[in-house]
Amino acid sequence: MGHYGGLGVGGGEARRRRGLRWAFPVAGLLALVWFLVRVIPKPSRAAYPCQRAAAPLAGGFLVWVAGLAGAHWLRREVLARGWRGGAVAAILACALYLVWLPLGIAPDAAAQEAFTPSEPPNQPLGVGKGIHPGRVVWVYEPEATRWDGKTGNWWDDANTDPKAVAAMLSEALRTLTGEKTDRAAWEALFRHFNRTHGLADAGYRKGEKVAVKINANQDRGGEWKPGAGMHSPQLIVALLEQLVKTAGVPADAITIYDASRGIGDPIYQKVRARPEFQTVRFVVHPKMAGNGRLAAEPDLENPVHFAEGPSPAYLPKAVTEAKYLINLGLLRAHTLFGITLSAKNHFGSTYFSEKGTWTPAPLHATGSRSRPMGSYNCLVDLNGHRHVGGKTLLYLLEGLYVAEHQGGSVMRFASFGDRWTASLLVSQDPVAIDSVGLDILRAEPRATEVRGSADNYLHEAALAEKPPSGALYDPERDGTRLSSLGVHEHWNNAKERKYSRNLGRKEGIELIVTGKPLPFPASASD
Repeated sequence: MGHYGGLGVGGGEARRRRGLRWAFPVAGLLALVWFLVRVIPKPSRAAYPCQRAAAPLAGGFLVWVAGLAGAHWLRREVLARGWRGGAVAAILACALYLVWLPLGIAPDAAAQEAFTPSEPPNQPLGVGKGIHPGRVVWVYEPEATRWDGKTGNWWDDANTDPKAVAAMLSEALRTLTGEKTDRAAWEALFRHFNRTHGLADAGYRKGEKVAVKINANQDRGGEWKPGAGMHSPQLIVALLEQLVKTAGVPADAITIYDASRGIGDPIYQKVRARPEFQTVRFVVHPKMAGNGRLAAEPDLENPVHFAEGPSPAYLPKAVTEAKYLINLGLLRAHTLFGITLSAKNHFGSTYFSEKGTWTPAPLHATGSRSRPMGSYNCLVDLNGHRHVGGKTLLYLLEGLYVAEHQGGSVMRFASFGDRWTASLLVSQDPVAIDSVGLDILRAEPRATEVRGSADNYLHEAALAEKPPSGALYDPERDGTRLSSLGVHEHWNNAKERKYSRNLGRKEGIELIVTGKPLPFPASASD
């Protein structure tokens, strides 16, 4: 009996093993079919949790199939050619290399973990900046974003309402400064800047230059690809209207630039269509200059030094020759850094002489989301420089149509009830506005690249004088450490969105939400 019992157990085990042998390929094939059926009709579904779970299994199945085909080919070649000894060993080594290569280039595991704040909510770090320290204004206006996702392009006036966008900017400026009119708001901004920089208590004076840094990371000049993640031409025009007509800045004193990219026709032509904006300058990467765009020139007399990593970077003359800078960034995730907001916007302002071109590539190693909390971050030195953060009058984050990441298309947010984000954020505090931007993005299940240590640079910037890393942030190399660049904290939760000053405390961020009521946070689903 024991003998037959042993055969029964052994036979069952064999059948179980044979079943397990086919479990992976069957599951992988089903995952691949499911992924293709769901994602091909609607690519945005690739960000859904179930599809992100199916994708690795489907990919593994394809690798398995390729491995079988490769093994079959190798066996056939070895037998046909009569290879022996060293040749066979070399082929096996190549096969092993090809198997292990994908594993070796896989992103760091820590960088792949969903972002989780390293500190509890409402624990502010640093010192708030601005007329109202730490204030961030968030204007939400769904009427500004009317695109149905099919008709025309999202940046057409029929799909992005110019009047609604202009009204959003106006409301943001007045709420930020606490003034009743746009003119008074600009007067307050310029006077506050001059007072805090040890200059006369004066507003804007005719002839003073203003540089506007935009995020044109997807822009290669000319026409845009459908669905591309760019600035809305309507906001660019609204900002120029505010500067020229309200603040009194001559058009020829304004430069719009991104030194590492181009500025495409939807923005350029929208601006040039206005007679009063004919002398506004556009500065771009030299390879994309022409057709009214000027080539960026580096100022080799004003280096930006980094405590760790690359040799000095150099800024555009359009920046060093300006008195004021406006940082107009985009609200979106990033595949290497977790987020790309105000601070990382200036990766489009760096020239490295050893590269001989405008590129942020040398900075990637000292700013990515894979670096641990409490490590040096190049964004602090870059944004703390006297010609960068030291000249910035105003920080804006456009979130009308937010892209999936720096190379992705615009997408509706599940946390906004499957609507366009239709948002504009404004602040005088670079750390506070990026902290709010991070909280908005980490609450969105489709912003799947918000991972790793996405807020390390915010901790370092908030505590720049004595940072957690112990780094010496002194971008001018003049022996003076940077002081706090602003205040950082995370909101209490994604429903109430309260920061410390909203809770009656004297320190921290104050978030003021205006416009239409924000939609209740939701989750993405199939």
